[in-house]
Amino acid sequence: METAPAHPPTQQLSARTILRRAVDPISLSTSARLRTLHDRLAEAYGAQHWWPAQTPFEVILGAYLTQNTAWKSVERSLHNLQEAGALSVEGLRSLSLDTLQELIRPSGFQTRKAPALKAFLKLLDAEFGGSLDEMAGAPSPLLRQKLLNLPGVGPETADAILLYAFRHPVPVADEYLRRIAERHRLLTPPPGRNRAGYDALVLLTGQAFGADPVEVRAQLFNEFHALTVAVGKAHCGKIARCEGCPLESDRRQWGDPAQ
Repeated sequence: METAPAHPPTQQLSARTILRRAVDPISLSTSARLRTLHDRLAEAYGAQHWWPAQTPFEVILGAYLTQNTAWKSVERSLHNLQEAGALSVEGLRSLSLDTLQELIRPSGFQTRKAPALKAFLKLLDAEFGGSLDEMAGAPSPLLRQKLLNLPGVGPETADAILLYAFRHPVPVADEYLRRIAERHRLLTPPPGRNRAGYDALVLLTGQAFGADPVEVRAQLFNEFHALTVAVGKAHCGKIARCEGCPLESDRRQWGDPAQ
């Protein structure tokens, strides 16, 4: 998901806490290598402070609207919703489906995204009394499955909602991380653009931060996802631009030079 930083984490970590110096990469497992890549990105780009929203519900709206579109288009849709007083649960609930479709038209796929947002509200009302706080308090595996059961919600959207809206310590994987994993040979076979590939990336990321304290993992997963987007935009697009990349030395040692 292409977004810009703005949403501050609930708990700030010092650079000394987040950045642990890497040991000799020759001795590293792939999960430890990924943790070291995070450290290099954090040193290069600094804290990203994602997600760009003022409230958890705005995060949820953005997670739905950013599917298959650029964030600039999402910003126009969010502006329309703000002008209509619909950046809240109550505001969105008051909109008709036709009105909602028109307001989010800039994000595209409005005939699919609008009903999906309405389905989220039905879940919220039916099982959590309309309370985002109550929803956020549900166990991560249970809530993730409930989100995945909704129309228009895949693993990346569900995990983004869990991490950025509800502060659950779950990793988020995207196309940028998939490219990094493939080009740096972090997974064998390389992760595909499918559910199995996504799950493999999430598992690897969870293992990479498994030694970090549980209470800071949500922020670490937050920052790591944002940092992979930063390096992805700068260097790891459809065509790799490795010169000057903070991860260049790792790819020279471990990666596929043909890519």
